[in-house]
Amino acid sequence: MTVTSIAPARPTTYKVTGVRVLRSEWAKFWSLRSSWITLAVAVFLLVLFGTIASYTYSPGATPGGPPGRSGGDSDAVSLALTGVTFASLAMGVLGVLLSAGEYSTGMIRSTLAAVPRRLPVLWAKAAVIGPVALVLSTLGALAAFGLGSPGLDGERISLSLGDDGVLRSLAGAGLYLGLVAVFGVALGVLLRNSAGAIASLVGILLILPGLASLLPDSWYDTLSPYFPSTAGQAVYALHQSSDTLSPGAGLAVFAGWVALTLAGAAYRLVRTDV
Repeated sequence: MTVTSIAPARPTTYKVTGVRVLRSEWAKFWSLRSSWITLAVAVFLLVLFGTIASYTYSPGATPGGPPGRSGGDSDAVSLALTGVTFASLAMGVLGVLLSAGEYSTGMIRSTLAAVPRRLPVLWAKAAVIGPVALVLSTLGALAAFGLGSPGLDGERISLSLGDDGVLRSLAGAGLYLGLVAVFGVALGVLLRNSAGAIASLVGILLILPGLASLLPDSWYDTLSPYFPSTAGQAVYALHQSSDTLSPGAGLAVFAGWVALTLAGAAYRLVRTDV
């Protein structure tokens, strides 16, 4: 009788690729209940405050926005986007939870053991949350404008989607909120602490413009257009004043802040232990 020896099967090896890391982060993002809840809260706040502002509009009122000295005349778009400030906090917190949350639970060790090169993890997190936040925020901005428009019937500031700059402003709001979500991811990886990253996010987007208003007028007028939240406002503003950046310049400045924070996060991720 002939005995046939069976060679042991070789274990299957999987190569770590950018696409596989992206799929992993995508699955991880949607498996978290906090992702669904925070996204829903951000869109809800965007639609709710925009609709309320449109229906409660009275001539002479100014739209909401980050603290500072400058204000602008109300228009249908600025009223519809009143909730952007609140939605930006929710989107930023979502980004922080996606990144710093792994440090809080210790899951980051397993993640980096599976992806030893580390940087693909950061890029994948940003690539997942950025487009999701952009698309949902743009839809929320369109919904806020559409729901609020009937409340402005007969008003001088009433606009339609076909008017010059309206679609650009609403899409700009979505782009800004998408970048805020990526900014939150970068802060989370840079600081590795959820509470610290959220506090920094609030300080940079909301408190910094208010504190800067205490500076001398000449300093404030020079610096304020380049603050992250002020530059972000320029991205989705329908009309620009002489002391604000153009939409393109505002986008470049805010994207620069996000890129700088991502660079700091990448450096710390690669150079320091978890």
